[in-house]
Amino acid sequence: MQIKNLMSEDIITIDKDQNLSDALKLLRKHNVSRLPVTNNKELVGIISERDIANKLGSSKYESMPASRLHISSVMVKDVFTVPQTMQLDEVASLMLEKGIGSVPVMDDEKMVGIVSKADFVTLAVGIAFDKITVKEIMKKDLTVVSPTERLVHARRLMIEAHVGRLPVVDEDRLIGMVTSKDLMRAFIDFRKKVPEKYQKSQIKEVLVEDIMSSNPTYTSKDTTISEVAKIMMDTGYNGLPVVEGEEVVGIITQTDILRLIEKLES
Repeated sequence: MQIKNLMSEDIITIDKDQNLSDALKLLRKHNVSRLPVTNNKELVGIISERDIANKLGSSKYESMPASRLHISSVMVKDVFTVPQTMQLDEVASLMLEKGIGSVPVMDDEKMVGIVSKADFVTLAVGIAFDKITVKEIMKKDLTVVSPTERLVHARRLMIEAHVGRLPVVDEDRLIGMVTSKDLMRAFIDFRKKVPEKYQKSQIKEVLVEDIMSSNPTYTSKDTTISEVAKIMMDTGYNGLPVVEGEEVVGIITQTDILRLIEKLES
């Protein structure tokens, strides 16, 4: 199958000269996690929730309001694109190799669509995926965080582990999840509520339990990939912790499903 048959043609873009507040409004309004960035309708970058969380949490920008940050200073400039005629498994391989969550799709020099890991997950529903269980593809070596650790520590863990979500555990028991979206919103809210002169000291007092999602959706090792794909499609979650008893034993993400599809398609 060619990627043009899977891509989304409804492309929400933002201009490089707009500010971060504009991006936040678009992300929230359209319920997307990334935006292609344009300049005179030409693709020049891409910006994601993870990029925003990383930038807002850095010491260089820690006191700067979102309205003063231009998209061009936050976006990733080296954008990988694919032609609309490229095969699914080739696009999946590229995304896995480069560690990227979405790829703009081009027809010559024109952007005609975008494909994300979430689009690939829609393919993981059917007979072939009913025969494969979570334990066969889940990641067992996972990074977790405790509820009493600092927000800035959770951000650093995500950057170091190259992940967009962390299970929150207390004595190995799952009690919450914290994601790039949670971090992004927390940094924005913090800037709005705390006077600039106090931000540098007070940001260190924000804890994971202050921003995490409680009672997170989780799955078991014996759940089929079809079922997991349906949960991800229904909830919009990018990953689910895997729980046995009350203990977190792994995590399954869109990346794991993408890797499986790439293997089956090639």
